[in-house]
Amino acid sequence: MSLLLDTHFLIWIADGSPRLTPDVRQRLRSQEGSLLFSAASLWEIAIKSRRGRDDFRVDGAELRQGLLARRYEELPVTGLHALETAALPAIHSDPFDRLLIAQAWCEGVTLLTADSKVARYPGPIELI
Repeated sequence: MSLLLDTHFLIWIADGSPRLTPDVRQRLRSQEGSLLFSAASLWEIAIKSRRGRDDFRVDGAELRQGLLARRYEELPVTGLHALETAALPAIHSDPFDRLLIAQAWCEGVTLLTADSKVARYPGPIELI
């Protein structure tokens, strides 16, 4: 099974946050399938850090290089992903989260999140 990491997990990995629990760290280390990050997450980080959001203070370029060096795979955003967002129920209004959910649906991968609102969507989503 492949895992797509929600943006906050990527930020926690980058800054060594204690919010990334030992159980989650072990899960990521022992993951047998691919570990994926979305280009949408990098876009979200770029926009929200530029707006001065304290919870998005990470260098996106450094994060991307670090993830690729750790053999994470980058998932590009396609037109199909964008169109699939229209089929999502109106549970969450954040466009970045909606795009990650659509990517998980389209690609048949599990979205790993700590956001209970995201986890309310049906499909391959796991709340940690």
